[in-house]
Amino acid sequence: MMKLIRGLYDWTMDKAVHPHAVWWLAFFCFIESSFFPIPPHPLLGLMCLAAPHKAIRFAAIATIASVLGGLFGYMIGFFLYEAVGEWIIGMLGLTDSFPVAACYIREQGGMAVFLAAGTPIPFKLMTITAGFIEMNLATFLIAAIAGRALIFMVVGILFQMFGPSIKAIIDKYLGTMTTIFVVLVVAGFLALSYFGGGDEGAQNACDTATIESLRLD
Repeated sequence: MMKLIRGLYDWTMDKAVHPHAVWWLAFFCFIESSFFPIPPHPLLGLMCLAAPHKAIRFAAIATIASVLGGLFGYMIGFFLYEAVGEWIIGMLGLTDSFPVAACYIREQGGMAVFLAAGTPIPFKLMTITAGFIEMNLATFLIAAIAGRALIFMVVGILFQMFGPSIKAIIDKYLGTMTTIFVVLVVAGFLALSYFGGGDEGAQNACDTATIESLRLD
């Protein structure tokens, strides 16, 4: 499995120097929000590094494509969960996380989607789950736009402002940045667990949610 993931990653990164790199960026951002396992952030970073003056444009494209992909994931969960969505969730190894995500979306609404869209939490898990539980579509779209714009536009703005000098920072602090990435993943899940005050009962119920309990709702 890891060899397959690595192969997909290398293939994705090759598209950063493709003549139609912008289209590849949009494509990967779209499918990553619904079923593709490789995040598009490294591809966006490489493209911004190669052309810092276009960084905000690249980030905007990534945001729009990712939200559209999230809407596609929502539709999979809404209309095709048993036929397609359940297989995607299982293929990505997120079966146990699915009922937990459903519980948090029901409890926290748009904030749960926003946190997943703006952190390294698998966004595709939340998009398919949101469709499955029939989350309000307008709320879903607003949260998705806000979260995806946050995570992509920050990259675009930084590269637009500082350009190639960011590469030196990345090279020097790669280990630290990797650690921060892991911390962000953990922090995102903690935020989902504790956002919303002291409703400890709801938090505990979500932490122990299962497929069986979800089907009984």
